[in-house]
Amino acid sequence: MSPTERISLEGVMKVKAEGALGCFCLLPRHIDFASTLVPGIVSYEKADGVEELIATDEGFLVKKGDEILVSVLSAVWGRELGGLKRAVVEKIEALDEEERRTRETLARLEADFMRRFGEAR
Repeated sequence: MSPTERISLEGVMKVKAEGALGCFCLLPRHIDFASTLVPGIVSYEKADGVEELIATDEGFLVKKGDEILVSVLSAVWGRELGGLKRAVVEKIEALDEEERRTRETLARLEADFMRRFGEAR
């Protein structure tokens, strides 16, 4: 997997996420840990008590010592679920539009290739 987002969580007191084997919670003195992540929400609480949310695509989470790294294909940050949902919908719509344009470009390239191939015969 080649991640497009790399998230480094610093000054975090608690992390909650969902892996392929279910939900888990990491606290500061937790043993080193690694897990795959399924698409969902990673929540973390900073030392000041503020909880933040990250909607993620599939990826990996690794805790080693005091560092937690989350590597995912795509991520959207938020502080409350409503705003996070809107941001995810906007990102999906933008990706859908980009995919539509990519398909149109690919169709033009294929048509041009077939035309040139026919001319070469």
